[in-house]
Amino acid sequence: MKDLDRVNEEKLFPMAEGSQTRGHRFKVIGRSTRDDMRKNFFYPNEWFILAANRDEYYSRPAKPADFWANNGNILSGLDMEKGKEGGTWLGMSKKGKFSALTNYLEPISNLNTRGRGHLVANFLPEEEDALTYLKKIASEGDMYNGFNLITADFNTKGDMMCYYGNKSGQEPKTLEPGIYGLCNSLLETPWQKLVHGKKLFTDVVKQCCELPPENLVQELIDVMTNEECQLPATDIEEQGQDFIRPILKEVSALFVRASAYGTRTTTIILVDAKGHVTFTERTMLCPDVNQWKVSSYQFELET
Repeated sequence: MKDLDRVNEEKLFPMAEGSQTRGHRFKVIGRSTRDDMRKNFFYPNEWFILAANRDEYYSRPAKPADFWANNGNILSGLDMEKGKEGGTWLGMSKKGKFSALTNYLEPISNLNTRGRGHLVANFLPEEEDALTYLKKIASEGDMYNGFNLITADFNTKGDMMCYYGNKSGQEPKTLEPGIYGLCNSLLETPWQKLVHGKKLFTDVVKQCCELPPENLVQELIDVMTNEECQLPATDIEEQGQDFIRPILKEVSALFVRASAYGTRTTTIILVDAKGHVTFTERTMLCPDVNQWKVSSYQFELET
């Protein structure tokens, strides 16, 4: 395991039949190509930066990020909810595959649909490229409740990042270098919390040339654990309606803290121009909101 250095190891309520998971997540992604990296002030050292939160019921079982037992090239957390085992919300492989998922907030969900977590888990070991995979998923998008899916390939043949939302009415698309925000509506929908989080993220990334990676990671964790409510949250309320109103104030913050539901995991990923990956996860030791574990993994992308 010469290419893996594991450091800083410290450290739902069961869903009733007929209920649905809120599955809120918030992600901000900064990306530049290797060529753009040299001339883009925001990314002189890092050409991919991700800051993401996973919000879920505290009692929903999950495994923290680790390399898969049946595929040591893939790193992710894993959903362990009965019937959804093996799905994930975010992951990356040593071969340069990356994917992340958010649910699209809806007042009512269909209980007879496929589990969305496997959209990420099925891509990570795939050989087909990010856009081809999304086109395949788009052909069966109506088999799932609302979702947003990011897929990416980082390798020496050329980097590609793509997006598809099955509620967008649009085909999958590639993303140009830039800073993107994704919450529980479509990509770049200007919810107040997303605009706020994207500004905080951008302010940190502007300093990345002055910060060592460990400090950059901590600054981004601080952004994603911001509990300031962004009210009035009429944008969230209009989309989620009666389903979201009981916890509207809480979900208006980047870091959600309600009685039985909230932010369970924060993930920061840095990939530099040489293909060195730093994957840091801060995860709740459920169901105790006062106990957290931080794990950091470092590895080199395979060329």
